[in-house]
Amino acid sequence: MSKLHPDGLLQLRTAVEVPAYNRTKIGVGIVHLGVGAFHRAHQEVYTDTVLAGGSTEWGICGVDLMGPEVRDKLAPQEYLYTVATQSLKGQSLRVVGAMQEMLVGPEDPEALLVRMCDPAIRIVSITATEKGYCHDPASGKLNFDHPGIKADLATPDRPTTVVGYVATALRRRRDAGTQPFTVMSCDNLFQNGKIARMAVISLAEALDAKFGKWVSDNVAFPCTMVDRITPTTTPDDIARVEADLGAADAWPVVCEPFMQWVIEDNFPTGRPAWEDAGAEIVADVEPFEYMKLRHLNGSHSALSYLGSLAGYETIAACMEDEAYVKFMRTMMDEEITPTLDMPEGVDVEAYKDSLVERFTNPAIKHRTAQIAMDGSQKLPNRICGPVRERLAEGRSISHLALVVAAWMRFVTGVDENGKSFDVADPIAAQLKKIADKAGNDPAALVKGYLAVSEVFGDDLRKAWPFVDAVTVWLNLLYAKGAAAAVAERYG
Repeated sequence: MSKLHPDGLLQLRTAVEVPAYNRTKIGVGIVHLGVGAFHRAHQEVYTDTVLAGGSTEWGICGVDLMGPEVRDKLAPQEYLYTVATQSLKGQSLRVVGAMQEMLVGPEDPEALLVRMCDPAIRIVSITATEKGYCHDPASGKLNFDHPGIKADLATPDRPTTVVGYVATALRRRRDAGTQPFTVMSCDNLFQNGKIARMAVISLAEALDAKFGKWVSDNVAFPCTMVDRITPTTTPDDIARVEADLGAADAWPVVCEPFMQWVIEDNFPTGRPAWEDAGAEIVADVEPFEYMKLRHLNGSHSALSYLGSLAGYETIAACMEDEAYVKFMRTMMDEEITPTLDMPEGVDVEAYKDSLVERFTNPAIKHRTAQIAMDGSQKLPNRICGPVRERLAEGRSISHLALVVAAWMRFVTGVDENGKSFDVADPIAAQLKKIADKAGNDPAALVKGYLAVSEVFGDDLRKAWPFVDAVTVWLNLLYAKGAAAAVAERYG
């Protein structure tokens, strides 16, 4: 079997969509920090469509700040890769060519900084996950105790973090009289542009107060809302893509058919016409963020913890349990939708219907363990935000409290059979210490975990209706297990 390569595109299966443009004529206008599966299934696809429409200035330089693995797999393919869209109807394939080159930050930080300072680069986009911004989600401030931030302050010309690279490149562009690039976060974070802005300005001010003010006055940080379920690519996925593609792709990505991108229109030096590829360009992203963050991401987190506890390996497996489906829909209808204020014409009911359909898709094996990662970073916006709003209005939070209880049970690192497992979370050691001290006492566990201000602030541990509801649910989870507890209430 031949390998995926530009010279062999015409020999691929006839049903495969390939780049409809001359890639050798494409210039690089975007540097993207964090070339993971989601970026390649989302922003690259939108940009690939724009390039097919005749644009020649918005090719992407992909950057991996972790290591060379992705670069080493894609370089022999000249950065072509396959997007495998999986649905009940089967698999459709598209070869994407928007990425023109790739750099690995740890290998040569200077080469990356030089690229970011090229005047042709007008956008630096980011998918670094919650952890990549080195901030405290509860306070919303940059964490100056973060090892990466400490290193970037000590040696700013050899940055290690996303924040450090952006700040150093902007400083160099200012000093050279080059227009600043727009910083566009594409992470699944509420008000991601504001988080990026806070982090970069905070570091810039710490380096030089005048530079910090220059960033504040001159650099745009548009907010975006992104959506496409993109599970980790497995060996079986790679084999299936190869069979249908007619060539070996070292690292394809798999995803669902649904794709959405809402972008705040704030690009002083220009941007691709992403609206021509289906993106929604708006003045205010916030209402769309709330709808997605609380409905989709909140439900994902809920199912990931309850599903993991019950032994359901994927979200689709959770959706085979009718009680889990009823819980998800009830939580959305009764405790999440009332917190939204959507623009006229947005059909929230249809959106919720689509989530049930998307989550049920068995072709998308989105693992509950993957979604459950980094929960301490996710809960503050996905769950704690609506909890606070509901409490302030004196309304019920029972369904949301179940999510928190399930997270607490999960992050003890001991499953329902008494077997220990590793909890993937930035504060896993702190969470384990609390669990060890509480033992199997749900009330003690609730008290200990609610005191973790990084997750719950300083207010929710004193919100007694919430404390009581979480404690009741956690007792039930320990007594009966997740599946039986959910069935008792929603079955």
